[in-house]
Amino acid sequence: MDRIEPDDATPAVVVEALTRGPGAICLRGLFSESQVAEARRVVMAHSEDRAQTVTHFQGQAAQEQRLHLQRRVWNLLAKGDVFSEMSEQPVIVEAMRRFLGDDFIMGSIAANRILPGGPGQEPHIDYPYWDYHMPDTFPLGINTSFPLNAQVTIPLDPFTAETGATAFVPHTQHELRYPADGDRFFERCQRMTAEPGDAVVFFGATWHCAMPNRSAQDRSAVLIQYLPKFVKPMEDLRAMVGEDFVKRASPTMRQLLGLNFPYPQNLDEIAVATNAEGRTNAMR
Repeated sequence: MDRIEPDDATPAVVVEALTRGPGAICLRGLFSESQVAEARRVVMAHSEDRAQTVTHFQGQAAQEQRLHLQRRVWNLLAKGDVFSEMSEQPVIVEAMRRFLGDDFIMGSIAANRILPGGPGQEPHIDYPYWDYHMPDTFPLGINTSFPLNAQVTIPLDPFTAETGATAFVPHTQHELRYPADGDRFFERCQRMTAEPGDAVVFFGATWHCAMPNRSAQDRSAVLIQYLPKFVKPMEDLRAMVGEDFVKRASPTMRQLLGLNFPYPQNLDEIAVATNAEGRTNAMR
């Protein structure tokens, strides 16, 4: 995985890594020490006594009764301004505009905390591809020639092989497929090693998984999911953040919440006849 400085992280460079490259790229030191410290303080406070939250790709951990060693914190936008800063970071936003379209949205922003001895995940691909182990539930001919997802991982603790840095198999985003037992994922994988404040950007169709934390320290990160405007978000962010947050939201945040895209709506209740869509004389 390439590691570059933020000044070198042009949209073209980032998108090249996600599409034709290995599927992931690390932007070094994108966030300040103070931002990392504040984000980590919030994540620790909200996960210290709350082990049982919804999580994903942890079937084996559930069988082994080790889910309490892996903790998720959802709805981060409502838990601190630093998470808005992270999701609206200009280098990331400009790369996402090129990758997912100018009106891209945010599907989720959460934290994942893996305690010492915590479990790894099942190798997988991310939403909306994440149940592609059932390919018949997807449209005929779906592929990754155009992306439906981008992920950003912001480490709050060192991501090393010992702490369980995310594993991924480079170039697996080129063909849409859920990793199978015979794919030798763990023999072929590399690690998304990174320092606190880095940002690892990757295409969620790339095979990946969190690895077990074999160290004596926590391994926490902020996880941001970006989607094209027309993909249904994973978290109901607009409802979760509340009206006060929406009233104060920047133009970029309003876009991330999906407020620039008016659908679905009850078209039967619109009293004034308008031409809502189209190239000529449209309202939007």
